[in-house]
Amino acid sequence: MEILKTKTIMTKSNQGNRWFGIDYHMNLYKGCPFGCIYCDSRCEAYHIENFDEVRIKENALEILEEELKSKGLKGVVSFGTLSDPYNPEEKELELTRNALKLIAKYKFGVSIDTKSDLILRDIDLLQEISEYNNVIIKISITTYDDELARKLEPNVITSTKRFQVLKILRQNNLYAGVLMTPVLPFLTDTEENITNMILKSKESDAKFIYTKMGMTLKTNQRDYYYKALDVLYPGLKEDYIAVYGSKHICNSLHYRHLMELYLKMCSENNILTDMDAIIEDYKKEIPQNEQMSLF
Repeated sequence: MEILKTKTIMTKSNQGNRWFGIDYHMNLYKGCPFGCIYCDSRCEAYHIENFDEVRIKENALEILEEELKSKGLKGVVSFGTLSDPYNPEEKELELTRNALKLIAKYKFGVSIDTKSDLILRDIDLLQEISEYNNVIIKISITTYDDELARKLEPNVITSTKRFQVLKILRQNNLYAGVLMTPVLPFLTDTEENITNMILKSKESDAKFIYTKMGMTLKTNQRDYYYKALDVLYPGLKEDYIAVYGSKHICNSLHYRHLMELYLKMCSENNILTDMDAIIEDYKKEIPQNEQMSLF
Protein backbone atom coordinates (compact mmCIF):
# COMPACT_ATOMS: atom_id res chain seq x y z
CA MET A 1 0.00 0.00 0.00
CA GLU A 2 1.27 3.47 -0.89
CA ILE A 3 2.07 5.71 2.08
CA LEU A 4 1.61 9.44 1.54
CA LYS A 5 3.55 12.14 3.31
CA THR A 6 1.39 14.76 5.00
CA LYS A 7 1.80 17.67 7.39
CA THR A 8 -1.78 17.93 8.61
CA ILE A 9 -4.69 15.58 9.28
CA MET A 10 -7.44 17.84 10.63
CA THR A 11 -8.62 20.93 8.77
CA LYS A 12 -11.07 23.57 9.94
CA SER A 13 -14.46 23.32 8.26
CA ASN A 14 -14.87 26.04 5.65
CA GLN A 15 -18.65 25.78 5.85
CA GLY A 16 -18.87 27.48 9.22
CA ASN A 17 -20.54 24.57 11.01
CA ARG A 18 -23.45 24.50 8.53
CA TRP A 19 -22.89 20.92 7.29
CA PHE A 20 -24.13 18.70 10.15
CA GLY A 21 -22.45 20.96 12.70
CA ILE A 22 -18.95 19.84 11.72
CA ASP A 23 -16.01 21.83 13.07
CA TYR A 24 -13.11 19.86 11.58
CA HIS A 25 -12.62 17.58 8.57
CA MET A 26 -10.36 14.54 8.57
CA ASN A 27 -9.63 11.81 6.03
CA LEU A 28 -7.23 9.17 7.30
CA TYR A 29 -7.45 7.29 4.02
CA LYS A 30 -7.11 8.60 0.49
CA GLY A 31 -9.13 6.75 -2.11
CA CYS A 32 -11.93 4.21 -1.72
CA PRO A 33 -12.50 0.72 -3.21
CA PHE A 34 -16.30 0.68 -2.95
CA GLY A 35 -16.70 1.55 -6.64
CA CYS A 36 -19.82 3.72 -6.38
CA ILE A 37 -20.39 4.84 -9.94
CA TYR A 38 -21.63 8.31 -8.94
CA CYS A 39 -19.03 9.26 -6.30
CA ASP A 40 -18.30 12.99 -6.38
CA SER A 41 -14.94 12.45 -4.64
CA ARG A 42 -13.67 11.55 -8.10
CA CYS A 43 -14.08 15.23 -8.97
CA GLU A 44 -10.89 16.86 -10.26
CA ALA A 45 -11.07 19.50 -7.52
CA TYR A 46 -10.15 16.91 -4.86
CA HIS A 47 -6.93 15.86 -6.62
CA ILE A 48 -7.30 12.13 -5.83
CA GLU A 49 -5.73 10.15 -8.66
CA ASN A 50 -6.48 6.44 -9.00
CA PHE A 51 -9.41 6.92 -6.63
CA ASP A 52 -10.18 3.19 -6.33
CA GLU A 53 -6.81 2.55 -4.67
CA VAL A 54 -6.61 3.06 -0.91
CA ARG A 55 -3.61 4.93 0.45
CA ILE A 56 -2.72 5.91 4.00
CA LYS A 57 -0.98 8.95 5.40
CA GLU A 58 2.42 8.65 7.06
CA ASN A 59 2.38 9.12 10.85
CA ALA A 60 -1.31 10.03 10.65
CA LEU A 61 -2.14 9.14 14.26
CA GLU A 62 0.89 10.95 15.67
CA ILE A 63 0.01 14.08 13.70
CA LEU A 64 -3.64 13.80 14.71
CA GLU A 65 -2.77 13.61 18.40
CA GLU A 66 -0.62 16.74 18.21
CA GLU A 67 -3.42 18.57 16.40
CA LEU A 68 -6.03 17.49 18.94
CA LYS A 69 -3.80 18.75 21.74
CA SER A 70 -3.49 22.14 20.06
CA LYS A 71 -7.17 22.88 19.41
CA GLY A 72 -8.95 25.13 21.85
CA LEU A 73 -12.40 24.19 20.54
CA LYS A 74 -13.26 20.56 21.25
CA GLY A 75 -15.68 20.46 18.37
CA VAL A 76 -17.01 17.76 16.06
CA VAL A 77 -14.45 16.00 13.85
CA SER A 78 -15.78 14.58 10.59
CA PHE A 79 -14.63 11.17 9.33
CA GLY A 80 -15.30 10.18 5.74
CA THR A 81 -16.22 13.27 3.76
CA LEU A 82 -14.03 12.14 0.82
CA SER A 83 -13.08 8.52 1.56
CA ASP A 84 -15.07 6.02 3.60
CA PRO A 85 -13.32 5.55 6.98
CA TYR A 86 -14.43 1.91 7.09
CA ASN A 87 -12.98 0.62 3.82
CA PRO A 88 -11.84 -3.06 3.88
CA GLU A 89 -8.24 -2.11 4.81
CA GLU A 90 -9.52 -0.63 8.07
CA LYS A 91 -10.32 -4.10 9.43
CA GLU A 92 -6.60 -4.81 9.69
CA LEU A 93 -5.04 -1.34 9.94
CA GLU A 94 -7.51 0.10 12.50
CA LEU A 95 -6.59 3.70 11.69
CA THR A 96 -10.17 4.82 12.22
CA ARG A 97 -10.49 2.91 15.48
CA ASN A 98 -7.25 4.32 16.84
CA ALA A 99 -8.25 7.82 15.74
CA LEU A 100 -11.52 7.39 17.65
CA LYS A 101 -9.50 6.44 20.71
CA LEU A 102 -7.67 9.76 20.40
CA ILE A 103 -10.95 11.61 19.86
CA ALA A 104 -12.20 10.02 23.10
CA LYS A 105 -8.96 10.77 24.96
CA TYR A 106 -9.09 14.47 24.12
CA LYS A 107 -12.86 14.72 24.43
CA PHE A 108 -13.79 15.85 20.93
CA GLY A 109 -17.04 15.00 19.15
CA VAL A 110 -17.36 12.98 15.97
CA SER A 111 -19.35 12.84 12.73
CA ILE A 112 -19.07 9.71 10.58
CA ASP A 113 -20.22 9.01 7.00
CA THR A 114 -20.09 5.37 5.95
CA LYS A 115 -21.60 2.59 3.89
CA SER A 116 -19.92 -0.17 5.90
CA ASP A 117 -21.03 -2.43 8.74
CA LEU A 118 -17.49 -2.32 10.16
CA ILE A 119 -18.62 0.72 12.14
CA LEU A 120 -20.40 -1.69 14.50
CA ARG A 121 -16.98 -2.80 15.76
CA ASP A 122 -16.48 0.68 17.23
CA ILE A 123 -19.77 1.08 19.07
CA ASP A 124 -17.90 1.03 22.38
CA LEU A 125 -15.79 4.05 21.45
CA LEU A 126 -18.72 5.93 19.92
CA GLN A 127 -20.70 5.42 23.13
CA GLU A 128 -17.75 6.63 25.18
CA ILE A 129 -17.43 9.78 23.06
CA SER A 130 -21.17 10.44 23.28
CA GLU A 131 -20.97 10.61 27.07
CA TYR A 132 -19.21 13.99 26.99
CA ASN A 133 -19.45 15.31 23.42
CA ASN A 134 -21.54 15.05 20.27
CA VAL A 135 -21.81 12.04 17.97
CA ILE A 136 -23.70 11.84 14.69
CA ILE A 137 -23.56 8.93 12.25
CA LYS A 138 -24.79 9.12 8.67
CA ILE A 139 -25.38 5.80 6.92
CA SER A 140 -25.22 6.45 3.19
CA ILE A 141 -28.03 4.69 1.28
CA THR A 142 -29.21 5.62 -2.20
CA THR A 143 -31.89 3.01 -2.83
CA TYR A 144 -33.90 0.44 -0.91
CA ASP A 145 -33.52 -1.99 -3.83
CA ASP A 146 -30.58 -4.34 -3.19
CA GLU A 147 -30.30 -5.37 -6.84
CA LEU A 148 -30.09 -1.78 -8.01
CA ALA A 149 -27.64 -0.95 -5.22
CA ARG A 150 -25.32 -3.75 -6.39
CA LYS A 151 -25.09 -2.05 -9.78
CA LEU A 152 -24.60 1.45 -8.43
CA GLU A 153 -22.33 0.50 -5.51
CA PRO A 154 -20.72 -2.81 -6.54
CA ASN A 155 -18.37 -3.29 -3.59
CA VAL A 156 -20.68 -2.18 -0.78
CA ILE A 157 -22.88 -4.24 1.54
CA THR A 158 -26.54 -4.34 0.52
CA SER A 159 -28.94 -1.58 1.41
CA THR A 160 -30.81 -4.08 3.59
CA LYS A 161 -27.67 -4.64 5.65
CA ARG A 162 -27.07 -0.89 5.90
CA PHE A 163 -30.54 -0.39 7.34
CA GLN A 164 -29.70 -3.16 9.82
CA VAL A 165 -26.51 -1.31 10.79
CA LEU A 166 -28.56 1.83 11.37
CA LYS A 167 -31.00 -0.07 13.59
CA ILE A 168 -28.19 -1.53 15.71
CA LEU A 169 -26.60 1.90 16.15
CA ARG A 170 -29.92 3.30 17.31
CA GLN A 171 -30.48 0.35 19.66
CA ASN A 172 -27.17 1.34 21.23
CA ASN A 173 -28.43 4.91 21.80
CA LEU A 174 -26.24 6.49 19.14
CA TYR A 175 -27.58 9.39 17.08
CA ALA A 176 -27.83 8.10 13.52
CA GLY A 177 -29.79 8.54 10.33
CA VAL A 178 -29.68 8.23 6.56
CA LEU A 179 -27.75 10.25 4.03
CA MET A 180 -29.93 9.80 0.95
CA THR A 181 -27.49 11.35 -1.46
CA PRO A 182 -27.23 11.34 -4.33
CA VAL A 183 -30.68 10.80 -5.81
CA LEU A 184 -29.90 9.73 -9.36
CA PRO A 185 -32.11 11.07 -12.17
CA PHE A 186 -33.78 8.28 -14.18
CA LEU A 187 -32.60 5.64 -11.67
CA THR A 188 -33.46 6.32 -8.03
CA ASP A 189 -35.70 9.39 -8.37
CA THR A 190 -38.95 7.43 -8.26
CA GLU A 191 -41.88 7.66 -5.89
CA GLU A 192 -41.42 3.96 -5.13
CA ASN A 193 -37.80 4.39 -4.11
CA ILE A 194 -38.31 7.50 -1.99
CA THR A 195 -41.35 5.99 -0.25
CA ASN A 196 -39.56 2.75 0.59
CA MET A 197 -36.42 4.56 1.69
CA ILE A 198 -38.48 6.48 4.22
CA LEU A 199 -40.42 3.44 5.42
CA LYS A 200 -37.26 1.39 5.89
CA SER A 201 -35.58 4.31 7.66
CA LYS A 202 -38.54 4.49 10.01
CA GLU A 203 -38.29 0.75 10.68
CA SER A 204 -34.63 1.29 11.55
CA ASP A 205 -35.47 4.17 13.93
CA ALA A 206 -33.58 6.77 11.88
CA LYS A 207 -33.40 10.16 13.56
CA PHE A 208 -33.10 11.92 10.20
CA ILE A 209 -32.98 11.53 6.44
CA TYR A 210 -31.08 14.18 4.54
CA THR A 211 -31.23 14.63 0.78
CA LYS A 212 -30.96 17.25 -1.93
CA MET A 213 -33.01 15.18 -4.41
CA GLY A 214 -30.39 15.28 -7.12
CA MET A 215 -26.73 14.69 -7.88
CA THR A 216 -23.58 16.47 -8.98
CA LEU A 217 -21.80 15.79 -12.25
CA LYS A 218 -18.40 17.45 -12.13
CA THR A 219 -15.18 17.01 -14.03
CA ASN A 220 -13.84 13.41 -13.84
CA GLN A 221 -16.89 12.36 -11.84
CA ARG A 222 -19.06 12.91 -14.93
CA ASP A 223 -16.73 10.89 -17.18
CA TYR A 224 -16.63 7.93 -14.77
CA TYR A 225 -20.40 7.97 -14.29
CA TYR A 226 -21.15 8.11 -17.99
CA LYS A 227 -18.76 5.23 -18.74
CA ALA A 228 -20.53 3.16 -16.08
CA LEU A 229 -23.94 4.04 -17.55
CA ASP A 230 -22.78 2.93 -21.00
CA VAL A 231 -22.12 -0.53 -19.54
CA LEU A 232 -25.08 -0.81 -17.19
CA TYR A 233 -27.76 1.16 -19.02
CA PRO A 234 -26.83 1.73 -22.68
CA GLY A 235 -28.46 4.89 -24.01
CA LEU A 236 -29.13 6.47 -20.62
CA LYS A 237 -26.09 8.73 -20.88
CA GLU A 238 -27.71 10.45 -23.84
CA ASP A 239 -30.75 11.28 -21.70
CA TYR A 240 -28.49 12.95 -19.15
CA ILE A 241 -26.73 14.94 -21.83
CA ALA A 242 -30.02 16.03 -23.37
CA VAL A 243 -31.48 17.20 -20.04
CA TYR A 244 -28.48 18.48 -18.11
CA GLY A 245 -25.82 19.34 -20.68
CA SER A 246 -22.73 20.49 -18.79
CA LYS A 247 -24.52 21.45 -15.55
CA HIS A 248 -22.77 20.52 -12.31
CA ILE A 249 -25.96 20.37 -10.24
CA CYS A 250 -28.47 17.93 -11.69
CA ASN A 251 -31.74 17.86 -9.75
CA SER A 252 -34.37 15.24 -10.45
CA LEU A 253 -36.89 16.17 -13.11
CA HIS A 254 -39.47 15.20 -10.47
CA TYR A 255 -37.85 17.38 -7.83
CA ARG A 256 -40.93 19.26 -6.63
CA HIS A 257 -43.17 16.20 -6.34
CA LEU A 258 -40.53 14.02 -4.68
CA MET A 259 -39.50 16.73 -2.22
CA GLU A 260 -43.14 17.22 -1.21
CA LEU A 261 -43.52 13.46 -0.76
CA TYR A 262 -40.28 13.21 1.23
CA LEU A 263 -41.08 16.12 3.54
CA LYS A 264 -44.65 14.95 4.13
CA MET A 265 -43.76 11.33 4.87
CA CYS A 266 -40.81 12.24 7.10
CA SER A 267 -42.95 14.67 9.06
CA GLU A 268 -45.63 12.02 9.54
CA ASN A 269 -42.99 9.57 10.78
CA ASN A 270 -41.15 12.03 13.05
CA ILE A 271 -37.97 11.90 10.96
CA LEU A 272 -35.99 15.13 10.73
CA THR A 273 -35.08 16.56 7.31
CA ASP A 274 -33.91 20.13 7.95
CA MET A 275 -30.17 20.61 8.48
CA ASP A 276 -30.55 23.18 11.24
CA ALA A 277 -33.08 20.98 13.04
CA ILE A 278 -30.76 17.95 12.82
CA ILE A 279 -27.84 19.93 14.23
CA GLU A 280 -29.96 21.32 17.05
CA ASP A 281 -31.33 17.86 17.84
CA TYR A 282 -28.02 16.01 18.15
CA LYS A 283 -25.81 18.72 19.59
CA LYS A 284 -25.65 19.21 23.30
CA GLU A 285 -23.90 22.13 24.89
CA ILE A 286 -20.34 21.38 25.93
CA PRO A 287 -19.49 23.30 29.14
CA GLN A 288 -16.57 25.72 28.84
CA ASN A 289 -14.63 23.96 31.58
CA GLU A 290 -14.78 20.78 29.45
CA GLN A 291 -13.50 22.69 26.44
CA MET A 292 -10.45 23.91 28.31
CA SER A 293 -9.88 20.99 30.67
CA LEU A 294 -6.69 19.83 28.96
CA PHE A 295 -5.01 23.22 28.62
